[in-house]
Amino acid sequence: MATFLYKLGRLAFRRRHFVALIWVALLTLAGVGAASAPPAGSTSFSIPGTEAQKAFDLLEQRFPGQSADGATARVVFKAPSGEKMTDAGNKATVEKTVDELADGSEVASVADPYTGNAVSKDGTIAYASVRYDVSGMELEESTKHALEDAAEQARESGLTVEVGGDALQAVPETGATEIIGIAVAAVVLVITFGSLVAAGLPLLTALIGVGIGVSSITALASALELGSTTSILAMMIGLAVGIDYALFIVSRYRAELAEGREREDAAGRAVGTAGSAVVFAGLTVVIALVGLAVVNIPMLTKMGVAAAGTVAIAVLIALTMIPALLGYAGRRVKPAGAKGGLLGRRRGGAKSEPKKETEPAKANLGTRWASFVVRRPLAVLLLGVIGLGAAAIPASDLELGLPDDGSQPTSTTQRRAYDLLSEGFGPGFNGPLMVVVDAKGSDAPKDAFTHVSDEIEGLDGVVAVTPPAPNKGGDTATISVIPDSKPSSVQTEDLVHAIRDAGGDIEADTGAQTLVTGSTAMNIDVSEKLNDALLPYLVLVVGLAFLLLIVVFRSILVPLKAALGFLLSVMAALGAVVAVFQWGWLSGLMGVEETGPVMSMMPIFMVGVVFGLAMDYEVFLVTRMREAYVHGEKPSQAVVTGFKHGARVVTAAAVIMMAVFAGFIGSSESMVKMIGFGLAIAVFFDAFVVRMALVPAVLALLGKKAWWLPKWLDRALPNVDVEGEGLRAADERGSGPDEDRELVRT
Repeated sequence: MATFLYKLGRLAFRRRHFVALIWVALLTLAGVGAASAPPAGSTSFSIPGTEAQKAFDLLEQRFPGQSADGATARVVFKAPSGEKMTDAGNKATVEKTVDELADGSEVASVADPYTGNAVSKDGTIAYASVRYDVSGMELEESTKHALEDAAEQARESGLTVEVGGDALQAVPETGATEIIGIAVAAVVLVITFGSLVAAGLPLLTALIGVGIGVSSITALASALELGSTTSILAMMIGLAVGIDYALFIVSRYRAELAEGREREDAAGRAVGTAGSAVVFAGLTVVIALVGLAVVNIPMLTKMGVAAAGTVAIAVLIALTMIPALLGYAGRRVKPAGAKGGLLGRRRGGAKSEPKKETEPAKANLGTRWASFVVRRPLAVLLLGVIGLGAAAIPASDLELGLPDDGSQPTSTTQRRAYDLLSEGFGPGFNGPLMVVVDAKGSDAPKDAFTHVSDEIEGLDGVVAVTPPAPNKGGDTATISVIPDSKPSSVQTEDLVHAIRDAGGDIEADTGAQTLVTGSTAMNIDVSEKLNDALLPYLVLVVGLAFLLLIVVFRSILVPLKAALGFLLSVMAALGAVVAVFQWGWLSGLMGVEETGPVMSMMPIFMVGVVFGLAMDYEVFLVTRMREAYVHGEKPSQAVVTGFKHGARVVTAAAVIMMAVFAGFIGSSESMVKMIGFGLAIAVFFDAFVVRMALVPAVLALLGKKAWWLPKWLDRALPNVDVEGEGLRAADERGSGPDEDRELVRT
């Protein structure tokens, strides 16, 4: 592989005009497609194989035309102090508001609070339910404005009026902190390279790659029903890996220049060596993201595939556009160790080529740190494991759920409506359960409906049960159940299971099947499905990546150590997420206004993404160590050599990735905020504790055993040559750059 990529790098360096034109054309094409594509419609959230989804599908069949997936709104009214909602003036205001809402073109129905028993027992709070023909993402802006205007007019009469539901849902915003993350990345690159030109190359290529990826997602959003979170995730991961992959190749290019190679040859060797590591690191990320499909939640699968596509683009750009841009930059990209101004030139305009060393170079920080770890490996190993274990302790209290209006900031009308409903009708009113009774196989459907209603009313944790509402055919009915606990609580989850457990006896007695659905039941089913899929997903992703790393490192213990280190870092990161978003530690600093359960998909998502990113640092750092080892250095010295060449770059890459991820903490979407924080802290633990401390400590303790591989397996594995051994062999045979150039031309 190294030889092929070497030729590719030299070809891109020489044919830079053609390469740059291709990528600019792709960016333009994707941009035009995004600009001309229809706006994204509804993003269907389905969870195949769950009871909630079966009930939802049954409603679509038995209650046609009722828009089961249509947007809903609850306009909540609260009377001024000392007044009641049943007072004549307040009642007239509410009825006027209901009439105004019913005139909307997309409105399916509006329920009057006074005829629908929607006034609290103390008479101070009432609500009007509005159902629309289309989903929240498909509602026209005029419809949303009409809803907001109706609420505002009611407020002018002195009532407190708030609007809940998904009718006013907005596309999440990432905020200015995303730009700050990119700015931090730029500063780190300038410090790392000492050159504005060299620092600009990774940023430029990463932005082009993300531009192509996100524009393509936008262009396909309507056809594939991709949500807004999909493009944010692709941008988050694409920026991070795009900058990192380009950083590694540019750093290797400067190192090759420092050895006295010509620029074209240096570009080829940088792509052949660091580029090989980029390919395998990118493959691990792609495997982890595409592997999310095993969960069998279409939304999660689409998010993973879209982000994986952006990562693949980042790899291709790093392998082709970086050497092309290095060709354009010429001598403005300095060799490693060369001194000069930020523009990459010496004072006075002299060429920035390295001087011949007349005295031993001072050991850099990476060398000194690795030497320390090699001398005291056991102490470093124990300290690192204990530290990560302590950080992981909060994960034992992990509670999973999906965000609802109760997790919104208190500044939003949705959250204030949620709180008013809890105040007037109890916490369970915000998460009603819908029980669907399929009595098609029953001899007496009406009796079956009544029997189900009576059974549910006798269960613990039930506040109210509405009368059965049958369909026109009389073979199916819906029953609303109000729990006495909030939607995301364990008590509500227990009630859902209790109703489902009772369904078996009900079917035996009446022949009617009972199914529980609604947003609360959907959330519970999603959480359980994700929990059940976590172990198979972990086995699949870690297993495939483990095999891939065996091929890369030609070792059994090194990939095993990499996988175990990843488990430590991801558990520590989950512990940090629980401490901030569930316990409330530093919640003010992170902009978390409401603590609660951790998002259901967070553990499995972190396992996938963090594993892929963790293997990036493993590949980039350890390939340098293996390169030194196979060239004759002792195991302990190879560790030091690997850190000498790779520690500075890996550190810069980790800081950049943390900055990019942390930039998304400013998002208005709680899911994006949590993902940004979780990934940023996971990169910190994995890069600076696992890869920079535990990895050298374990390798120092293992010695030569770290690189052991059974002979039969060594013969069976393909030789991918990540270390560029084929290039060194070509040098020893006397195959110089000119001969290779002719080979590329042919």
